[in-house]
Amino acid sequence: MTMKRLRMAVIGVGALGRHHARILSELDGVELVAVADSQADRGQEIAAKHQCRWVPDYRQLLDKNSVDAVSVVVPTLAHRAVAGAFLENGIPTLVEKPLAGNVTQAKELVDLASRNDALLQVGHIERFNPAFQAAQKIIHSPKYLRCERTSTYTFRSTDIGVVLDLMIHDIDLILSLVKSPLRKCEAFGIGVMGNHEDAAQARLYFENGCIADVTASRVSPVASRSMTAWSASGVVTVDMHLREVKRFAPSPVLLHGTPPLKLAAAPGTDLEALKRNVFGHFITTENPSVELTGPDALTQELTEFAQCVKTGKNPCVTGKDAYAAMVIADQVLRQIAAHQWDGRPQGDTGPYPNTDLPLRKAS
Repeated sequence: MTMKRLRMAVIGVGALGRHHARILSELDGVELVAVADSQADRGQEIAAKHQCRWVPDYRQLLDKNSVDAVSVVVPTLAHRAVAGAFLENGIPTLVEKPLAGNVTQAKELVDLASRNDALLQVGHIERFNPAFQAAQKIIHSPKYLRCERTSTYTFRSTDIGVVLDLMIHDIDLILSLVKSPLRKCEAFGIGVMGNHEDAAQARLYFENGCIADVTASRVSPVASRSMTAWSASGVVTVDMHLREVKRFAPSPVLLHGTPPLKLAAAPGTDLEALKRNVFGHFITTENPSVELTGPDALTQELTEFAQCVKTGKNPCVTGKDAYAAMVIADQVLRQIAAHQWDGRPQGDTGPYPNTDLPLRKAS
C-alpha cells in the first residue's frame, strides 16, 4: 500500500523561502502544492519553477483540505499572525527562527499549538550543523561556554536586532547543552546601521554553575561561527563555519605522572622541550569525525519536519524549546536597553549611546 504524499506549502518565498520550496519539491513523500507570497512576480516565478499553485494571500490555504503542513518563512514580525493562523486551524507548522518578534508572541504561538494539537517546529538550523552534532556527543556537563557569531551586514532581517537575528542561534545551542535554568543575565549592545542593536555581548549564569559568554555581530568584516566548551574532561572547540571539531584533554602523563610544574623546576630541565611537548605529551588533541557527506542542514531540518508530521514524533527543536531561547533573548534585550554607558542613570542608556546622531535614534 502506497503512503499518501504529504501536501505542503511554503509561506513566503524570498531569499530563504525559495530554498524551502526547492527542497520540499524534491523530498520523497512530499508534494509541494502551493507557495504564498504577496509579491506576484516572485510567487509566480517559484510556483512555475516547481509546478505548484501560487496564492497572493496565505489565508487562502487555511484549510486542511488544501494542505497537510506549512513552512512559514516570512519576516519575523509577521510570525505571530501567519504561523498563528495555521496553528489555530490545527495545521502543523514549521516557522523560521526566531519563533516570534517578542517573548509574549512566542508564548502565544506555543499555546496555540498546544490548544489545537498542532505540531510546531522552529527553524534553529544550527542544531543540524554536522560540526555541532559531532561536538554534542562529546560535550558533557559543560562548566563554561564561549560562543561567537559574526557576519557582514546583509540588509536582511532588519525588522529585528542582532540578538533575535544571530545570537538566538547560540542561546538555543547553549540551552541544548547546559539543561539548567538561567540564574542571571548581563548584557550590552550597540546599534550601528539603524534602529536595532547590531552587535551584542551577553554573559549567562545558570543555576548549575555553568557560565556562557555569547558574542554576536552583524557588522563584522568577516563571518564566523564558533563555540568553545570547557568541562572537567577537557575542552572542545567547534568551528560551525568550517565544520571542524577539536578536543583537548589531559593525557595520562598529566593525570598520573610527574606534575609538569615540578618537572619545570627540576635542575637541568630543558624548558623549550617542555613547551614543545605541552600538546601531545601533557594534553592530547583529537579531531572527532564530522559527517560532511549527508544532506545539508536545511534539507535535514525539512525532512525531520515532514517525518514528524507523518509520525507524530517531536522534532529536534519544538515550540517550547524555541520559547525557552526567546525567554533568555528577552532578558538579554532588557539588559541591553538598561545598560548605562556613562555609569549613571542620567546618562545614555540602551544601544544608542550618542542619540544626537539622527541615524542612531531609536524609532
